Amino acid sequence: MKFFVDTADTAEISDLAATGLLDGVTTNPSLIAKSGRDFLEVTAEICKLTAGPVSAEVVALDHEGMMREAEILRKIADNVCVKVPLTIDGLKTCKKLTADGTMVNVTLCFSATQALLAAKAGATFVSPFVGRHDDNGFDGMQLISDIRLIYDNYDYATQILVASIRHGVHVLESAKIGADVITAPPAVIKGLFRHVLTEKGIEGFLADWAKTGQSIG
Repeated sequence: MKFFVDTADTAEISDLAATGLLDGVTTNPSLIAKSGRDFLEVTAEICKLTAGPVSAEVVALDHEGMMREAEILRKIADNVCVKVPLTIDGLKTCKKLTADGTMVNVTLCFSATQALLAAKAGATFVSPFVGRHDDNGFDGMQLISDIRLIYDNYDYATQILVASIRHGVHVLESAKIGADVITAPPAVIKGLFRHVLTEKGIEGFLADWAKTGQSIG
């Protein structure tokens, strides 16, 4: 399973990239606004920090407007993945862009039938939002299971990119179901490293080592 980080914070991206775990980055207008930086500038910088796909989202709602913005976005770098909403105009844009060889991430997916439409439109990625799904009384992970089943039934190439991840259990369940990608905030990804027994083990080793009075090097 691929790991994308969901942020526009270049320091966090650089830190995670150094672990070798990072396969790509997702951004959205809210994350760009939080960074307080110029949209095109920060997107270009992110594209240099990872060789993987970097999702940059259009803000227009009509097909023509999306295409105009997509033309600007895909000129930033070869690894830009244009992000469009799961609407009729978004899927029109998806079909047009993928036909030209551009990666497209269809976002704001909340049903398996929506995911089916995205796959038929040729999406590179579809982003079902499990956390927001859970918040509204639905089972976010069941949504991922349903999409996985449908895609496998018809051998769709669209990758399931699990988004709106809130905690490590979402990551674990995504891997068990067979999702292709997860995207999570830096804090959630870094939290996967931590376990109380790992920390206690390190403390024990260091205490024993200190008793030897030795040093390495």
